[in-house]
Amino acid sequence: MRTEPIDVRIERCGKRFANGFVALHDVDLQVRAGETLALLGPSGCGKTTLLRIVSGLEQPEEGGRVHFGSRDVTSVATERREVGMVFQHYALFPNMSVGDNVAYGLRVRGLPRAEIVQRVDAMLALVRLRECSDRRVDQLSGGQKQRVALARALAPGPKVLLLDEPLTALDARLREALREELAELLKRLSVTTILVTHDQLEGMALGDRVAVMNRGSIEQVATPEALYDCPATPFVAAFVGAMNQVRTSALRRSTPRRVEELVHLRPHDIRLLRGTAGSADGRIVARMFLGSVTRYAVALADGQRVTVDVQDRSQWAIGDPVTIEIQRITSVGPLER
Repeated sequence: MRTEPIDVRIERCGKRFANGFVALHDVDLQVRAGETLALLGPSGCGKTTLLRIVSGLEQPEEGGRVHFGSRDVTSVATERREVGMVFQHYALFPNMSVGDNVAYGLRVRGLPRAEIVQRVDAMLALVRLRECSDRRVDQLSGGQKQRVALARALAPGPKVLLLDEPLTALDARLREALREELAELLKRLSVTTILVTHDQLEGMALGDRVAVMNRGSIEQVATPEALYDCPATPFVAAFVGAMNQVRTSALRRSTPRRVEELVHLRPHDIRLLRGTAGSADGRIVARMFLGSVTRYAVALADGQRVTVDVQDRSQWAIGDPVTIEIQRITSVGPLER
């Protein structure tokens, strides 16, 4: 049931729809064998279109190619690509039992009954739903349905697993719990996986690497840590984590001493100091307690607004004058000036 992981190569894959809308601009991307690559970006950026091209549900423009290992699958039908797919709404058969849902694809492939029973049992054990085998899908919770969909996708032993917003339909608390479960499962299976998500926390938590997409193109491919610490473009800097873009000419004291006029600052890389009416950079205009940090909004004298995260639960009040001290500047690709 377990297969040797393969890499996926996407070469010059563009996509223009009949109405003239360009969803993808000749994308080149490689997914390493056994890794989970997250396609991250806002709605309409082209990430689902790219996933559908990998799956065979869409065809790229002429010249675009998709390779699974050494095999060119560009013209291969979806059912012959050996991909497993989990969609946002799972597409389970509501009148079937959990076991029958997982077995469906295996029966279509004509596997012997004894092997089907064995695989279904193994998959349900993997997602911790063995006791639900005879239960109808419409009797399950949202989290259980998500795990059934994953078991069904994995049962045939796919070479590539494709996940399209798999946790979006769940409430926030359940989504967080299943995100941890899914991350652990993907690591254990070591199946080459492409995940589509607009949720940066989901992409950073599940992806070994993350490809940030914008308007049909890939802005940066990197590990979650590299994306956060060294974004390649202003778009990546703004999309991945909270970010301030500040003109330091409005600050009375900013460290380190030599800085560019326009800098990118993470909220936790700024320190608030007590100011006075004559020496303050700005005033506190909003306060939000987020548990591990308290987030303050500071209005500077020139109209800029700066977000600052404070961990020590300092009780700054709305209206307090403050001075801003820069602890670290985030290095970003070409700055917007």
